Amino acid sequence: MPRLFGTAGIRGRYLDKVTPDLAYRVGLAVASYLGGKGSATIGHDVRTTSPLLAQMAAAGLMAGGLNVISLGVAPTPVVAYSIPATKSRSGIVITASHNPPPYNGIKVFDSSGMEYTLAMEEQLEDIIDRMDESKFKSIHASWDRVGRLTAGEEIISDYIRDLSERMHVAKPKVGLKLAVDCANGTASNVTPVILREIGVEKLVSINCHQDGMFPGRYPEPRPDVLSAFIKSVKELGMHALLAHDGDADRLALAIPGVGFIKQDLLIALFSLYKLRESKGTIIVSVDVGLEVEEIVESLGGRLVRAKLGKIHEKLKETPGALLAAEPWKLIDPSWGPWVDGIYQAALLAKIALEEGETPLDMILKLPFYPSARVSIRIGNDDAKSKLYSRAKDRFESQLSIDAVGLLDIDGIRIEYGDRSWILLRASGTESKIRIYSQSPNKERLLELVEKAKKLIIEEARSMGITVEGVEEQIDLGFSIQRTTPALS
Repeated sequence: MPRLFGTAGIRGRYLDKVTPDLAYRVGLAVASYLGGKGSATIGHDVRTTSPLLAQMAAAGLMAGGLNVISLGVAPTPVVAYSIPATKSRSGIVITASHNPPPYNGIKVFDSSGMEYTLAMEEQLEDIIDRMDESKFKSIHASWDRVGRLTAGEEIISDYIRDLSERMHVAKPKVGLKLAVDCANGTASNVTPVILREIGVEKLVSINCHQDGMFPGRYPEPRPDVLSAFIKSVKELGMHALLAHDGDADRLALAIPGVGFIKQDLLIALFSLYKLRESKGTIIVSVDVGLEVEEIVESLGGRLVRAKLGKIHEKLKETPGALLAAEPWKLIDPSWGPWVDGIYQAALLAKIALEEGETPLDMILKLPFYPSARVSIRIGNDDAKSKLYSRAKDRFESQLSIDAVGLLDIDGIRIEYGDRSWILLRASGTESKIRIYSQSPNKERLLELVEKAKKLIIEEARSMGITVEGVEEQIDLGFSIQRTTPALS
């Protein structure tokens, strides 16, 4: 793996890993990679350090000979959209997505708006590694070939228009009432506008003033983070709460009276909608579970698995795929090859308006299986890597005794004859070891998770590594009556 780039570009604390100098060098490396010709777009999130880092990355692009179109504050999906829209050759977004305010990051896109692949990131890193004094000067453009800088803030309006026209429902079959929480982030002046345009009857905006300190809530739309807002939305009489992270590549759904809706159900819903239109391939990350498998199989689709954070790479290898998805994130290639939480919010609203059903009506028609997601927090990335390296062999040997399948494209996923499965992997963005599991039987699920947790914690103790905390999200089912799965 590249030393700088992880599962979601470059990510880290400002001045520890992500520095102005690094942003300049990434911009210069992109320009060098593209031969110093053409243009690139650049945008950034609302973090206090993002304007500085964006200016430095833009300077690197220009110093390498590329013209730069600056979007200013813009959601990550809009930056991706802007690249083919302006016929640019690349794009850079400065964002740390759902991480805390002291963090920041750099993500690079190709001419189609797709994130750079692992191989492309490695080439960028190789260029950065070779930026010694002599070569550093040689990859700069001469004084008469330095790139130009132009403003492109109007592209956000173009994105709003194009997506609104695509998703507009002329005759809604339900009076949809939604609350949207933008986490004080980049979608604050985008998602609410689009949802109104496409036909949502009543819309309440929450945390929709931009602020890089994220005063409304932590920017990751997790169940614990959203719990207080779900109660408020219920009192307001809304059908559902849609929540973004800081840069709007993620979407979460919560329903008053039910709570946070696990991501596999959203992916299953979108897969159901697309497969009813036409048969084809659905790409999902290795941690996606049984609900999606059941929907895809029942409708004659094909399921393909990918590394977490790399669904775009599998999309590139699978021409004609209908969707690519992982928890929180969705790519619809018919719209664009980029992860788009705003598109996801609009698509959810469109399905509800066309079907004449509330989000709860739609979710209750989907299959459901108990599931668990556990994060074991370690002190730093180095300790995380060492612990995972030691624990994975023990995990595989102890938990695969009665297994019927094993998948090791991203961590280790063990599958059993009763359809239960468990996955162990190291986080690519945080100092955490992740455990994911699912089973048709609640007791079996809890048994698998406890075995894996005990194994990791014991291994950490034996290595002298401190476990700083354990975060658990266990979903055993709704208290509300479910209906027969809508599979046809």
